[in-house]
Amino acid sequence: MRGVLNWLQLIAVDPGVSPNSGGLPGLSVIKQIVGALLTWGLVACVAGLVVSVILWALGHHGGNYSHTSTGKTGVLVSAGGALLIGGANAIVAFFSGLGAGIH
Repeated sequence: MRGVLNWLQLIAVDPGVSPNSGGLPGLSVIKQIVGALLTWGLVACVAGLVVSVILWALGHHGGNYSHTSTGKTGVLVSAGGALLIGGANAIVAFFSGLGAGIH
């Protein structure tokens, strides 16, 4: 058991490498592109949510349980996608700070 703990500590050691915001030319352009993609992703998720809710409502009203089920799935997928895209900065910040306290 002691050997496994030593091995885990060896893996978790900070390599001393940190992000360098000035290391690549054009990094500001890439950040703008990624920001635009996040915006498009959120717009697509909202559109998917609207279409899925309409499909869910029409399927329920018409008694078509296949369309109702598809609409429910679309609502869950669209909402999950919007949560992940909207929280992308917080998720990356959380996971990039996990190894900060290990020495």
